[in-house]
Amino acid sequence: MRKPPIIAATLAAALAAVATLTACTAQSQPAKGEPPFLKGEGTLRVLAGSELADLQPVLDGAAAATGVTVKLTATGTLDGVEAVVQGGAAKQYDATWFASNRYLQLHPDAAARTGTATKIATSPVVLGVRTSVAQRLGWLETRPTWSEIAVATGERRFTYGMTNPAGSNSGFAALVGVAAALAGTGAALTAEQIGPITPRLRAFFAGQSLTAGSSGWLMEAYLRAAADGRPVDGLVNYESVILSLNASGKLTEPLTVIYPADGVVTADYPLTLLTGASEQARTNYAAVSDYLRRPSVQREIMARTWRRPAVPDPALTLAPQFGPRSGNLPELPFPGKLDAADALIGAFGDSLRRPARTVYVLDLSGSMKGERLQGLKTALTGLTGADASLSGQFSRFNGREQVVLLPFSTRPGTATTFELPEADFAPVLAQIRGHVQQLKADGDTAIYDALLAAYALAGSGGDRFTSIVLLTDGVRTAGADLAAFRARLPRLPRVPVFTVLFGESDTGEMTEVATLTGGRTFDARATGALPAAFKEIRGYQ
Repeated sequence: MRKPPIIAATLAAALAAVATLTACTAQSQPAKGEPPFLKGEGTLRVLAGSELADLQPVLDGAAAATGVTVKLTATGTLDGVEAVVQGGAAKQYDATWFASNRYLQLHPDAAARTGTATKIATSPVVLGVRTSVAQRLGWLETRPTWSEIAVATGERRFTYGMTNPAGSNSGFAALVGVAAALAGTGAALTAEQIGPITPRLRAFFAGQSLTAGSSGWLMEAYLRAAADGRPVDGLVNYESVILSLNASGKLTEPLTVIYPADGVVTADYPLTLLTGASEQARTNYAAVSDYLRRPSVQREIMARTWRRPAVPDPALTLAPQFGPRSGNLPELPFPGKLDAADALIGAFGDSLRRPARTVYVLDLSGSMKGERLQGLKTALTGLTGADASLSGQFSRFNGREQVVLLPFSTRPGTATTFELPEADFAPVLAQIRGHVQQLKADGDTAIYDALLAAYALAGSGGDRFTSIVLLTDGVRTAGADLAAFRARLPRLPRVPVFTVLFGESDTGEMTEVATLTGGRTFDARATGALPAAFKEIRGYQ
């Protein structure tokens, strides 16, 4: 696919610069004018956001220069925060590296669990809009406010994709920014202010047509929608993700970056030492932090990932793709209290977003008897609010959601649908818990008959985010096979299937089902991993 000329030229120059920088770091020599590298040894174990995987080449340079290997372990935002505040993170890691520490810092125990934090790069959460759409809406000439964007989305003149605030920092930052801008007080949002701005927030989220649990998967879903002839008008995401997508050459129409006139919320990627880290870990942390903030490395980070430098330096000139071209980029206030942040996430799921329809296709064949069936019951019960953890609190079934449980064994069983009201949904959650406890296992495994039945139940989705979750612990032993499902797929609604690898399920077939339908595979084969997989899937629904 042909790249737009300006983007292609800039990308080529950036890659050439990166090649030069990489050659320098491979020799373990500081750039001209920079002091000698600080040294460490061994491994710095870091609990990190998944989006930081694109920094691996930079971290390889850090290892050559400092003698410290940085080992990143990916986690979701809420899972990471919970691990830190409960003390579990310090038992396995030396540091954390999230897109932002602001939500973490609202927790009372955070100060005692964390130490030095070093900002490595920045990226505001902005709006990427197909250029033709931005021109139609008049956003090329004048920067819109979040309120004006909400009006356009409420009138269905603009559609976009955004990650789930309960599972991804970019979505949470966008939610905070929109809410703060609509409140219009110039001060940190309070829990009491959410109610009055709910109608305008609903208007904004009426235009959301793609959701995801991570920024990277959202980008892939955006590309798939365009390839299927269902283009979405834009993305709410990190500036770095949007610029990277433009530079990738994968778009038939580039995205214009829209910087709302009333401000943004910016990620600053603080590498944060955990309390109790060993003396060697502290030495390693100092060496890696020093390396990452050097001007030469800051330039490399900008060229590789399109994140802005965190270090003020006249020599660090931003590429012309960065904006805004006129006016400044004010920072919108983050909630100052935990109850406000939590209330905002809760309101998003129960009241603000387009409601969901989720069809759970549950293998109840004979091989599921015993511990496996009990694990399934625990995972589903956790989604009814029984999981009291931080991640469990925000992954439960939401108000206004339709939850459909479709068991299967030798043939598809009887589906049961639960309709959650917008408020006072505890009785319905209790009904789901009671139903789940009655599940019994016996018979063969008609995976694809059940999956086809689930598509009939899912329908076209309408105004809901509709998805199917397929759990099986084995291979098909009855009914239609994968080839038959593949043949039927073009005539089925476009509904993603999130497959769960469990027991002896066929990894190849489950991966193909997820790929064909625009879903994703989740691995729950480790002991006790099923509840975590079910919670992670919630970010994509």
